[in-house]
Amino acid sequence: MKKPAELHVDEELWFFVYLLEHYAAFKGRMTGDVLAEWDRLGITAEIYDGYFQYHQERLENAYEDIDSLAASGKHARNPALQPFLD
Repeated sequence: MKKPAELHVDEELWFFVYLLEHYAAFKGRMTGDVLAEWDRLGITAEIYDGYFQYHQERLENAYEDIDSLAASGKHARNPALQPFLD
């Protein structure tokens, strides 16, 4: 039987693959090309680590954040969280 920490890692990996596949489809690109771009830009780990934020929101919010990371290296600012960010 797996330990709780191992189950959690599996859940994060599952969601990362889900997000990658859906993002690639949304952009009309091949999954491998998207992952290669994220690796080249050095944002793959940042996206993977976004699990706790991304899995609670609409996927389109994650797409916007990923696009922001790709363009500027910074996360998009979520207006709903603005009072907590200032």
